[in-house]
Amino acid sequence: MFAIVDGNNFYASCERVFQPALRNVPIVVLSNNDGCIVARSNEAKALGFPMGEAIFKLNELVEKNNVTVFSSNYALYGDMSRRVMSILHGFVQDMEVYSIDESFLSFHGFENYDLYDYGRKIVRTVTKGTGIPVSMGVAATKTLAKVASKYAKKYKGYEGVCIIDSEEKRIRALKQFEIGDVWGIGHRHQKKMEYYGIKTAYDFTLKSESWVRNLMTVTGVRTWKELKGIPVFGLENGMPDKKTIRTSRSFGEMIGDFETLMEAVANFAASCARKLRAQHSCAGALQVFIYTNQFREDLPQTYQSQIVNLPTATNDVSELIHYARRVLRKIYKEGYLYKKAGVIVADLVAESNVQLSIFDERDRGKRQKLLSVMDEINLKYGPTLLKIATQGEGRKWKLKNEHMSKRYTTNMDDLIEIVI
Repeated sequence: MFAIVDGNNFYASCERVFQPALRNVPIVVLSNNDGCIVARSNEAKALGFPMGEAIFKLNELVEKNNVTVFSSNYALYGDMSRRVMSILHGFVQDMEVYSIDESFLSFHGFENYDLYDYGRKIVRTVTKGTGIPVSMGVAATKTLAKVASKYAKKYKGYEGVCIIDSEEKRIRALKQFEIGDVWGIGHRHQKKMEYYGIKTAYDFTLKSESWVRNLMTVTGVRTWKELKGIPVFGLENGMPDKKTIRTSRSFGEMIGDFETLMEAVANFAASCARKLRAQHSCAGALQVFIYTNQFREDLPQTYQSQIVNLPTATNDVSELIHYARRVLRKIYKEGYLYKKAGVIVADLVAESNVQLSIFDERDRGKRQKLLSVMDEINLKYGPTLLKIATQGEGRKWKLKNEHMSKRYTTNMDDLIEIVI
């Protein structure tokens, strides 16, 4: 049996942990640069706030209903997610962290357990230990577990845990489950399904395997089998190493001068370097791109991008910033206001497989020791405590986040003070 533990309205719940007065208050969380809605509390959903809508179009609705608006606080959300996952690790041996607010658990070897009671214990422990309400779905396959978790979240009578452990329950659950809500199908394929008369997950399971294969290839067949109770997907222990790494941002305000733009690019290159070291990889190529705001028709437009092959694959932050500056010098043009920039590192190889050059004068062993110390300090005290001077302070290029809450768990200055 598989289980999935899903945080209920996770971003909004993270904010409520440290601001209990916001319980039962409508909350929306915005994307980078405070652009669109990326998360909503149940109260905001009931008021009709649509996912992905630009917040400026909803200002009147926000004011009318006293909706609390937050900028995305990924430092807080990421740390709260780690706390939830840490508790879950104490209940099972095998676990897959699927996303920031979802984890799959394996109940293999739990045949003698009352899974409903055990599931409720997990849900209560996570909620009590972190303040984050969670729901659990349990079934013979990961896809059916996702179906069960929807019911666990929707109906309070389940007390946070829904189990599909019989053929009767499977059929009953799928008959009431819209095809567009099925994991692996989604609303992207919903119209196609409805064209063929498939409105529920159960309707989909009644089709033949050959029919599904012709319409949705082998991917659709896997989902079809999982909905029929045939396990196809196992747990994935650990994320596969990325083949390329990209860091990019839209700026809070447009940038025209080179040095400010370089400060942003230096931070993007540093972020790529940090991610490379985290997966013990080095990059053999680096690309920088910059472009203007395409929606400002009153301003001159340009898109510039260039890639450079590095003489020796590296994950050294100072090296990557050095080459990023060299590329930016070539593509930067005066007279333009740039809205976005980014850095992409590619041709990744394992640290142990880097081919050194006979002309390489860099003491890479010494540099690796220095970088390891820097990573340890930054991991403990924050990712930008130690950085290259070129990275600056970011006052002019950082994202717009006018509604940012405090980083209660990751920043000493933001700790909650209790006055007695």
